[in-house]
Amino acid sequence: MHERSTPIVASLRRIATLVLCLALAGCGAEHVRAPDAEIARVRWRAEGPPTITLVTVVSTRSGSGEHAALLVNGSQRALFDPAGSFRVPFVPERDDVLYGITERAWTVYVDYHARPTYDVRLQEIAVTPAQAEAALAAMAAHGPAAKATCNRAVTEVLAAVPGFEDVPRGWFPSTTAGWFAALPGVTERVVTDADADDSHGVVFTAPAR
Repeated sequence: MHERSTPIVASLRRIATLVLCLALAGCGAEHVRAPDAEIARVRWRAEGPPTITLVTVVSTRSGSGEHAALLVNGSQRALFDPAGSFRVPFVPERDDVLYGITERAWTVYVDYHARPTYDVRLQEIAVTPAQAEAALAAMAAHGPAAKATCNRAVTEVLAAVPGFEDVPRGWFPSTTAGWFAALPGVTERVVTDADADDSHGVVFTAPAR
């Protein structure tokens, strides 16, 4: 026997369909493709050993992680900022990977996120050249992340790096930060709004995502 559709049931079905359509529309991610020549022009690496740094933006109100990113210093220093909003003219982007992360660019990025409502937790670990290159390759191959999937994207990249395969893949930046903190040799610091230096005179162009 077929169930008779009442006006209330039909209305609920329409609402459910609309919600599903809106959710699917939000799953798309913007492709940004800086030219090869521009990426090559800004290529830069920091002195010292190769490193991987997990970035967690933490709410000062709730203590929860609100955003995650990954800085890798290997043959070059690049930043995987999935579903991020950071945009400055001197840092070219290709699908959530920001290139030419000099000390100035890195400081501006951290200060951009540090504000009264957010602290920035930085966890750094020394890695082998092979691990750094695996991370850079995984970042470049990942593609742009959809909104609210930043930590999922970060854990997918980390899982592709030898020695980091056991990272728990999930949606919560604080969980990943807790796992990362337990790795041998990790150093950590927290940047607060009091440490930040505004925008260092940089004009931001940060469209909403």
